[in-house]
Amino acid sequence: MKKYINTGSKDTRSGFGVGMTELGQKNENVVALCADLIGSLKFDDFKKNHPERFFQIGIAEANMIGIAAGLTIGGKIPFTGTFANFSTGRVYDQIRQSVAYSDKNVKICASHAGLTLGEDGATHQILEDIGLMKMLPGMTVINTCDHNQTKAATIALADHHGPAYLRFGRPVVPNFTPADEPFIIGKAILLNEGTDVTIVATGHLVWEALIAAEKLEEKGISAEVINIHTIKPLDAEAILKSVAKTKCIVTAEEHNYLGGLGESIAGVLAVNNPTPQEFVAVRDSFGESGTPEQLMEKYKLNNQAIVEAVERVIARK
Repeated sequence: MKKYINTGSKDTRSGFGVGMTELGQKNENVVALCADLIGSLKFDDFKKNHPERFFQIGIAEANMIGIAAGLTIGGKIPFTGTFANFSTGRVYDQIRQSVAYSDKNVKICASHAGLTLGEDGATHQILEDIGLMKMLPGMTVINTCDHNQTKAATIALADHHGPAYLRFGRPVVPNFTPADEPFIIGKAILLNEGTDVTIVATGHLVWEALIAAEKLEEKGISAEVINIHTIKPLDAEAILKSVAKTKCIVTAEEHNYLGGLGESIAGVLAVNNPTPQEFVAVRDSFGESGTPEQLMEKYKLNNQAIVEAVERVIARK
């Protein structure tokens, strides 16, 4: 299998910050709005270099979404930023009515997604946000796997017209995707070819899927690994092509199995090619306080959980 190298672990939210800095320099229509979390969202450079295009809204997330929707009317491209919990659940009505229903060109950018914000506890964690956002008509949903991909996705969204949700995280994670890899919204990335099982992962679970594939190779199991960074629109063609060969699939995500990537893929398979599937995801539960490593272990969101899921699904072929 192809080896992917960790070129230096970084947090994905810093990739967003670097992407915003670059956008600020190249696109004068890009504006940024923040709900009192400049440092956490890595907006510092954008605010310093373009103060006239940065809006500190304070702890008023619903107001932030409304202002962003209004700014699009004048041709601006607003990027909003706060924690994923406050970017979606707290302001769902405003997103639905003012952004999605009205088809406004707002980019809702969310850090601290999933369990891996850790010690902030269950009230700040969110495991339902992908489901909430993908159900909105016209909403593009992106969940990036590392620093480089988050930067590339941020930049790509400025050229994509329509409402979008960009999900990333707090912890330092392996940075392994090529810095110059094009980011194509809606196009899956084949990381490793295999014949026995398809592993489709998103976000922080992509690196874990690659480690799992190495462990499986030692067991004589050939795993095909696909990075799904765009959950909506979903690259159904890539998924169906892979499972036509492997005859079974494991999906892996830092999200509730209800409403997430795995459920979207199950829908595609049910209609086109019913296939044995196992889910590596949180099982209808809230999180709790703990280190990211402790939580990923407890909720079985790591490479060992993927290996075990592969062994189960192969037995069902």
